[in-house]
Amino acid sequence: MYAYQCEYCDGTVLPKLVDQEAFNHRDGFVIMKNITIGVCNKCGNRYYSADILRLVEAVATSQITADVEELVPVGHLE
Repeated sequence: MYAYQCEYCDGTVLPKLVDQEAFNHRDGFVIMKNITIGVCNKCGNRYYSADILRLVEAVATSQITADVEELVPVGHLE
């Protein structure tokens, strides 16, 4: 699935298991836990498989019930 050249540099995109990854979807903010994503070994750019993006879409649009819902603090600078 991974092990291809990064589109931004000459690094290689490798699989990496992350504890959590945040996604800003048009229908809401979604955090996925314990997922494998692609990360460039040179510049650190992150890549997501279509399966992950479909799951984010399903959670954001309530097609799949989220495991947990948490309150997220929001602030702004004056």
